[in-house]
Amino acid sequence: MPLAVLALTLSGFAIGVAEFIVAGLLPDIATDLSVSMPTAGTLVSGYALGVVIGAPTLAFAARRTERRRLLMALVALFLAGTVLSALAPTYPVLMAGRIVSALAHGAFFGVAMVVAASLVGQERRGRAIAMVGAGVTLSTLLGVPLGTLVGQHLGWRWAFGLVAIFAALGLVGIAAVVPVSHPEPSAGLRSEIAVLRRPAVVLTLLTTVLGFGGVMTSYTYIAAMMTEVTGFGSGAVTWITMLFGLGMFAGNLAGGRLTDRRPDAALCGSLALLTVVLASFTVTVHDKTAALATVFCFGAAGMATIPALQTRIMRLADGAPTLASASNIAAFNLANTAGPLLGGWCISSGLGYTALNTAGAAVSGTGLALATATVLAQRARQHRNAPLTRSTTSIVKG
Repeated sequence: MPLAVLALTLSGFAIGVAEFIVAGLLPDIATDLSVSMPTAGTLVSGYALGVVIGAPTLAFAARRTERRRLLMALVALFLAGTVLSALAPTYPVLMAGRIVSALAHGAFFGVAMVVAASLVGQERRGRAIAMVGAGVTLSTLLGVPLGTLVGQHLGWRWAFGLVAIFAALGLVGIAAVVPVSHPEPSAGLRSEIAVLRRPAVVLTLLTTVLGFGGVMTSYTYIAAMMTEVTGFGSGAVTWITMLFGLGMFAGNLAGGRLTDRRPDAALCGSLALLTVVLASFTVTVHDKTAALATVFCFGAAGMATIPALQTRIMRLADGAPTLASASNIAAFNLANTAGPLLGGWCISSGLGYTALNTAGAAVSGTGLALATATVLAQRARQHRNAPLTRSTTSIVKG
């Protein structure tokens, strides 16, 4: 894989750590800034909302900017927000820093995945996209535990300082090895919005929200599920989340390879596996060994959907790939916002923690049904158009 892709992976790693690290530092942040735990918890939803807003907005506003320069600007913006978070004297300033970082998050991944795909041949684009996404999976596997450890021993501000160091290294890497890459000439606002309004594009974005919404419905509360239902001690939660991250890393790479070979099968297959894993989790959650195996498969199935969905949205939105890619990142974060709300409703309604897996399976299963219907409809259109294409070719040759 080109060094430029690895530089993008490093920056993605820093951004991934920033997104997920707050969950492990909430008690320290709440105490230090004199706010309640629920108030501190809004730092998570505030970040996700910032990604939803910033991803398509910044990607569209900077669509004519040279891509390496744009990536550097986005990482610099993220770095500024991270430094502001580390130095924040009050909760509102910390929230402001989080939102500034989040604005760069979605646009960065949207642009980075388009650039990564352009650096390799057609047959390796899924793997290049997966490699950029691997930065996020590595952040959950290595970065978040390390940052949490630093935060617990040195203070939460030092954890953000660590993220800033990773971001600075990523910025230097992009400047050093990512080649100059000019975007395709823009067709204008109306044309690019028209691309996003294509039925296949809209349905793919909805599939992303539903498919990954099922993941977040269950995973958001996995710590409580593992301790309250499965019977693990609180000290095991870190290892369980690392196991989930290991599954994500494996699933991301496998999903990228399968996407290069059979993109439709990768999309529908990963969503089908995710639905089955979530449904089985309602049973396996009651046994420690089975629960751990399911956690690994859960992470693998959830992350395997990302290369397939990103590759599909870029293929369908040929007139505005960067904007569509960033919009799909926003769709993932919309799932990050909606999934926990659905899970919270299940808990507050007295349905119990196992119901989270049932609800997650239902949501992801709906995404699977939508993806399957979309793929079948596309194949049917191609089949109908094939005879006309062959007839036209015969006339031209004749």
